[in-house]
Amino acid sequence: MVYRGHVENGMIQLEEAVVLPEGAEVRVEVAAAGKDKFDPDALPIEDKLRAIVADVPKEEWDRLPADLTDHLDHYIYGTPK
Repeated sequence: MVYRGHVENGMIQLEEAVVLPEGAEVRVEVAAAGKDKFDPDALPIEDKLRAIVADVPKEEWDRLPADLTDHLDHYIYGTPK
């Protein structure tokens, strides 16, 4: 469940009254002030990735090592296989 609110005098004030059980674990994520993080008109990330992948020639995909997913850290950071 997500509850929205704002900070007032250093305290988090929720937009609606909420009763949480004592000892409940919570997570606080600070959103950009005055901005919505969600753009309903934006393309889904899957569509953006498909467009990027479509521009890569097959020959470049063929150059990738067969064990890339198994040893990604090795190929990116040089860690031992």
